[in-house]
Amino acid sequence: MKGDAPVALVTGGSRGIGAGIACGFASAGARVAVNFTQLSEGLRETMQRIRESGAEAMEAQADVADSAQVNAMVEGVIRRFGRIDTVVLNAGICPFMDFLEMPEDLWDRVIDVNLKGSFLVGQAVARHMVERGGGGRVVAVGSISSLVGGTKQAHYCSSKAGQNLLIKSMALSLAPYGITCNSVLPGTVETDINRDALKDETLRARLVAGTPVGRLGCPQDIVGAVLYLASEEAAWTTGSLVVVDGGATSTLQ
Repeated sequence: MKGDAPVALVTGGSRGIGAGIACGFASAGARVAVNFTQLSEGLRETMQRIRESGAEAMEAQADVADSAQVNAMVEGVIRRFGRIDTVVLNAGICPFMDFLEMPEDLWDRVIDVNLKGSFLVGQAVARHMVERGGGGRVVAVGSISSLVGGTKQAHYCSSKAGQNLLIKSMALSLAPYGITCNSVLPGTVETDINRDALKDETLRARLVAGTPVGRLGCPQDIVGAVLYLASEEAAWTTGSLVVVDGGATSTLQ
C-alpha cells in the first residue's frame, strides 16, 4: 500500500544526481519528497518520471540554507506523508572561481548551501525521527573533492570536507536512536547539469583518463550506493564515507 511505503526526502532533487536518486527511491517503492529552490523544467520532468513509475511524490520548495524555510519544508512533508524515513542531503552548488579572485559572498553562499544546508535539514529531520521513536537514515551526497584540493573549488572542497565530519558527528549523536548517517562521495558524474561542459573533448578525455574504469559516472552509479545506505541491510553501517568514483582517488597518475 502506498500509505505504508517508506518516505524519502531528497534535497536538490530536481536535477542531476539528486533527480536520479529521487527516481531511484520511487522505483524502489518509496514515497518521495523532491526539494527544489526554483521551479524549473528539470523539476517538472523529474516529478513526471516519478509519477510515471507509480510512486507518490510531492514538491518541497525551500532554500536549504534558510532555517525557517527548512523547518516549514520538513513540517510540510510530515503533514503530507506522516513521517520521513530517509533524508538525502544532496543539495549543493559549485560555481567555479579562482581562489585569488573569489569574493567573500560567493564563499559564504557555497558554505551556506553545501554545509549549513546539510546541518539544517539533517537536524530538522533527525529531530522528527527521534520524536517519533527513533530509527531512520541520513545519507549525504558528498564529493571526492572533499578528499583532495581542486583549482577554482576552494569553497566547494572546504564545504564538502566539512560535510564529511558533520556526517561522522551526526552518526555519533544519533546512533543511540537507531539513526544511521553516512555519505556517498561521487567522482565525476555526467548529468544534465554538466553535459554541455563535458562536450569539451579535451576536458572529457582528461577526466576519463583519470578514471581507471575508463568512463565517467552516471547518476545510476550513485543511486545504488544511496539506496543501500537507506536500506535495512545497512543497519550496522554508520559514520562511513563511501567513495563511488570509478577508482579515480585510487591512483596518483
